Order: sequence, then structure tokens, then C-alpha cells
Amino acid sequence: MPDLKLIAFDAEDLAVIAAHLQDAVLRVEDMAYIKADRRFAIVANRFDWAQSAKPPANGERFVRRRAGARIEHVTGAKVSGIDLTNKDQVLSLLTLTFEPREAPYGTITLTFAGGGAVRLDVECIEAALSDLGAAWETRSKPEHAGD
Repeated sequence: MPDLKLIAFDAEDLAVIAAHLQDAVLRVEDMAYIKADRRFAIVANRFDWAQSAKPPANGERFVRRRAGARIEHVTGAKVSGIDLTNKDQVLSLLTLTFEPREAPYGTITLTFAGGGAVRLDVECIEAALSDLGAAWETRSKPEHAGD
């Protein structure tokens, strides 16, 4: 499967990126707000939901892929429920959402399992997701209540 490369300029596009990042795992040290560049970035191991939708062939298992995501035009970042000093803490990303304010301003929130969140004030939506090439099989598929 070719590497995924997505870009978002509106809430609908951002929802597509959020779907691909659902259940991505990362460590606290794998995310950064680069204030001087007005950018927030993460490197995560995303669960390949598109691959998991295909019928398994030849004992194939599920796949995780190393991916990078960035959000541009960030004017501020707030963290809640995450200990930023615990660099090795593993986080599971549940979703990204956009809450509009006076157009084109708004807030993008990264919501993590266990109640952690990162809220990013943005001037507009500009986000990207790219696979970084590494992929590996995993035996387990993330499960959610109601699955």
C-alpha cells in the first residue's frame, strides 16, 4: 500500500485526517509545539484502518504505520491531563476536532484516551498527515465501546 499523504484546509478535511489518526499511539516526547514556527507536530504509530477493512489474506494481521502530522498557524497551545515531564508516557489519540470561532479562527483539540487533551488556537485550518515509511504487523485491533 502506498504511503498516505493528506492535507486539510477545512473541518471536513481535518475529519479525514482524524479518522486516519484514530487510535494512534505516541509518547509525550513525540509531540511538540514550535512557537517560533507557529506549528504543532506529532510523530505517532497510527493504526491503518483502511488496511484493516480489507478481508485478511494468508494469515495477514493488522498494520501500524509510523506517521507524522503537523498543524500550522498555531497561536497558542494548552495541555490538560497530560504530564509533560513524563516524556515516556504513552498516549492513545482518540480524535482531532475543530471548534470554529470568528472565521477563520478556531480551536483544534487532540483528545487522548484517559482524559488528556491538547487544545490549539489556530488562525485557520492547515494540517497535514504523512506516513513516514515504516510499517509493521500487529496482532490486535483497537476496540471501542459499541464495536
